[in-house]
Amino acid sequence: MSDDNAVAITVLSKTLWSDNLFSFTTTRPTGFRFEAGQFVRLGLKVSQLQANQDKQLTQMPPIFRAYSLLSSPYEEVLEFFSVVVPTGAFTSQLQHLQAGDTLYLNSTPFGFLTLSRYQQPSPKTLWLLATGTGLAPFLSMLQDLYAWQQYQDIVLVYSARTTAELAYQDKIHSLPDNFASLTDNPANFHYLPIVTRELLPNCLNQRIPALIATGELSRAAGVPLDSSSHVMLCGNPQMVEDTKKALQAQGLVMNRRGVGNIAVENYW
Repeated sequence: MSDDNAVAITVLSKTLWSDNLFSFTTTRPTGFRFEAGQFVRLGLKVSQLQANQDKQLTQMPPIFRAYSLLSSPYEEVLEFFSVVVPTGAFTSQLQHLQAGDTLYLNSTPFGFLTLSRYQQPSPKTLWLLATGTGLAPFLSMLQDLYAWQQYQDIVLVYSARTTAELAYQDKIHSLPDNFASLTDNPANFHYLPIVTRELLPNCLNQRIPALIATGELSRAAGVPLDSSSHVMLCGNPQMVEDTKKALQAQGLVMNRRGVGNIAVENYW
């Protein structure tokens, strides 16, 4: 599928977090604007190596996929976080990116996983629940002063299978110094990493829905997770679906037209 609004962008850097996780930065087109939490459509052309193996691919337009923006809306570069799907037509190519390579960006941002979807006044607490690359939109929000100004407490929950897959740890721990410190009376920041396939001291190790059901997630944060909270979910579809049910069992409701607690993004 091609995108009529696509413009060429250049890869500036690439970071490998684990065997199946990487991030990359690109140039930012002049005039491109987005709201923290939104996503864009990124495109790439089938590699020449693959094209030579299948002459039918030589005339194919770029392949496009949805990617949340991880960077702040005010940064001069764009940053993205990706998982490698070995059999995927897109990420099996994307994983070989190098600085200087060309990608394509649909210059229209999409999505409603944004803090502006909530009507004011805000509840006291913002919960950000992520698995894997679902961390990206939340890091974008936390690099924008708006979240720090609107809430009394912000709880970032980031779940991965192994310690090696917990990316961006230095950035996460530096958020209060780099952003909260720039506002008067900023939100208190609580970070809860979860590793589900390793037993680590002082680290939660169950799935997010189970931790919500038992109340352990709220106890670990020291912050109530109740109907007075805003809760945002981003990650694999099964986590999102199971977590929605766990939250609804606690009395929380989906956000509709600005009213309600739970917000999710629909990429699929």
